[in-house]
Parts: sequence; structure tokens; C-alpha cells
Amino acid sequence: MLHNLMEDVVINLLDDVLQRHPEVCRCEQCRLDIAAVALNRLAPRYVVTSKGEVYSRTNVLIQQWKVDVITAIAQGMMVVAQNPRHSWPPEPVLVGDNGIKP
Repeated sequence: MLHNLMEDVVINLLDDVLQRHPEVCRCEQCRLDIAAVALNRLAPRYVVTSKGEVYSRTNVLIQQWKVDVITAIAQGMMVVAQNPRHSWPPEPVLVGDNGIKP
């Protein structure tokens, strides 16, 4: 299996970074956009390996690349916050007395 280990590292650290920044949207679209921006700023780390090996290697590599990855995620958060692909904050859904949108 050909795999970019950096994807696993970014995804594993993304929730931790987002947790410290409640002002940043956490919808699936924004999460993927942040990850994409971060990955485009980081060097890929491709390996040919089995799935179990990928998991164990990812845990070791998180510690090695943590500062660079967190920096790239933070840059991704800024880019996405300035250019969201939806309105932010989300507009409230108006519901009539009968529970149906007008």
C-alpha cells in the first residue's frame, strides 16, 4: 500500500489544534480545507507498507514533526477563516410556530 504518512499526522493533530481555537469552524468542509492547506505546506512522507505498520509509524512520527505540523495547521486555519467556503458564523435556521421553516 502506498501512503503519505503526513496525512495521518495532520489528521491526528488537527482536532487537538482546533480544540484550542473555538472561534474556528469545525464543519467537515473547513476541516478538510484546513488539512489540505496544511498538507500543501508540508513535505509528503510516502511509504509502502501494511496498514498496521502505518498506524505504529504515525505515532512515532507525530512527535518528530509536531511543531512543523501544528504550524502548518495554524496557517491553514488562518487561510480558511479568511476564505471560508460557507458563511461564518452559520446563519440561524428560522422555524415557525409549527416547527417548519417559513
